Amino acid sequence: MLLMMTLIAVMSTQVLAIEVDEIIAKNIEAMGGMDKIKSVNTMQMFGKSHVQSLEFPFTMTQMRPNKLRIETTIKGQTIIQALDGETGWYINPMSGSTEPQEMPESAVKQLKLQADMDGFLVDYQDKGYTVKYVGEEDVEGTPTYQLTVTDTADLHIDIYLDVEYFLTLKWTIKGEREGNTFEVDLYFSDYKEVNGMLMAHAMETKSGGQVVSQITLDSISVNSEMDSTMFKMPEKEEKAKEVDKE
Repeated sequence: MLLMMTLIAVMSTQVLAIEVDEIIAKNIEAMGGMDKIKSVNTMQMFGKSHVQSLEFPFTMTQMRPNKLRIETTIKGQTIIQALDGETGWYINPMSGSTEPQEMPESAVKQLKLQADMDGFLVDYQDKGYTVKYVGEEDVEGTPTYQLTVTDTADLHIDIYLDVEYFLTLKWTIKGEREGNTFEVDLYFSDYKEVNGMLMAHAMETKSGGQVVSQITLDSISVNSEMDSTMFKMPEKEEKAKEVDKE
């Protein structure tokens, strides 16, 4: 009996693994296919972020591997957040300084996740993620497949894929920030074709069931020519002056 129970457990694990990989394969196919996804070397998103009654235009620029730059204009001033692949930095003139500052490690970790152009499911094993199939779940009236993505650290994301179209409808992100646990829901909608791929053009963030922010994308461009130096942290003015003197 013990042997049979062990065999059943092993077979069940293998079946779940097959289900996970089949679901992920269909998700990749729905987005446009692996070849299309991998062919994108640069991407720019132009849109607006809505927080309560305020609206802020922004541009998000990405380049392989793991380079990211986000520029947000608030009251005529531009806030920059960027990652050169390893180092995260920001410029926030609304804090009273236009000098570039290095980001804390926790913020860099979040930027690195956001800088992954392919998402969590593509090549998930190579990235060190574990993906488990949880089951079917209703997301605001739409049946979905629920997958849970974790790593050896503190990453925990539930991904909900439409059972009919296999497109991402929702993420639930759980984590810890400055000693406090948090949980936020991200909803994806308004999928449009971009260079043969389907991409969400609307995102809504909720916390505790309340809408925190909304993002609408006006356009997305891929494989535009760009200079990789735009992701590097500029030298501070004092250091630049010292170099000039030498």
